[in-house]
Amino acid sequence: MDLSAIALQGLEQANVQLEKAASSLAALSSPDGSNIDIVDLSAQMVALLSAKNQFSVEIATLKVADEVQNNAVNLLA
Repeated sequence: MDLSAIALQGLEQANVQLEKAASSLAALSSPDGSNIDIVDLSAQMVALLSAKNQFSVEIATLKVADEVQNNAVNLLA
């Protein structure tokens, strides 16, 4: 089990979620060209906060993976 790979995959997922929410917030027109000024802000804020939390968790996971790797190297030395 490679904790770093798992954390990096989680960071990618958080990035996709962040980009999707940002794109939705930044959209100014619909596919038919009409202007849209209605965005479900609460849903987009939940998505942004969820992505932020996922980034935090995955960074913490990377730190733990680094500590585990350092401890393993120290045991072998």
